[in-house]
Amino acid sequence: MKTLLCYGDSNTWGYIPGSGARLAHGRRWPDILQARLGPGFRVIDEGLSGRFTRHDDPAGRPGRNGAELLMPLLESHAPLDLVILMLGTNDVLHLPGVDARDAAAGAEELVRQIDSSSAGHAGGAPGVLLVSPPRIGRLAPQLAPACAGDPGQAARFPAHFAAVAERRRCAFLDAARVVEPSPLDGVHLDEAGHAALAAALAELILAGAPA
Repeated sequence: MKTLLCYGDSNTWGYIPGSGARLAHGRRWPDILQARLGPGFRVIDEGLSGRFTRHDDPAGRPGRNGAELLMPLLESHAPLDLVILMLGTNDVLHLPGVDARDAAAGAEELVRQIDSSSAGHAGGAPGVLLVSPPRIGRLAPQLAPACAGDPGQAARFPAHFAAVAERRRCAFLDAARVVEPSPLDGVHLDEAGHAALAAALAELILAGAPA
């Protein structure tokens, strides 16, 4: 059996656009991915709302720095075959002065951690599938006051994240090609988005992404 770890933010956790509640088990993309891949795979969901690539949460919530938590989680779930990494949205959404290049650099730091780990089989490193996060749309009024960054930077994610994947020689998916954020808040995926992302990931993995 191959074990996959999904490391992400609220769009992995299953934040429901407009309400902030959580999608039921089975409706989030890691769960749908599990169903699509079948019994030969085990998919672990490690999504957390408000997670950044390598920054602390400016609102003070603990545990949101993705670089600090990644290694303990890799060790906790080892041995792993593949880590699916989708982070960067909160970097440009909440942090003034952080652009798409900075967010991609944060993601690259996480890929380096994975590559240098012994969380794979026989002391090796697991594979990585880097996902460039979806675009950010028009922010809902309830979200806008907390967003001090530049959401428009998300449109530049694909080029910078693809460059990281090329440098680090890992698999890559541009989520903006397959999903759009819900118009209810401009950031989060609805159920259809979760299903579409899972389908794209399953196709890539079954076609031979390193897992």
